[in-house]
Amino acid sequence: MQEKEVFDKIVGIIGPFAKNKESLNNVTNDSNILKDFEVNSSRLVDIILALEDEFDIEISDEEAEKIETIGDATNLIKNKI
Repeated sequence: MQEKEVFDKIVGIIGPFAKNKESLNNVTNDSNILKDFEVNSSRLVDIILALEDEFDIEISDEEAEKIETIGDATNLIKNKI
């Protein structure tokens, strides 16, 4: 799976959880999930579960704590699939 495809799927998963929908128009690898998209920490758990389902992977609590940006999520998923 190409990095762009992983990136696009991640953005698609985050979209429904983002309070700041405007920020979805300018997503980069440096976009911070909690700050830029205004996702609260409990919703981040839902996002992690959705990522696990979408990519058929398991993300440990330690790995989940390191996901701050779209790039972090992309790199983690690319290394697992």
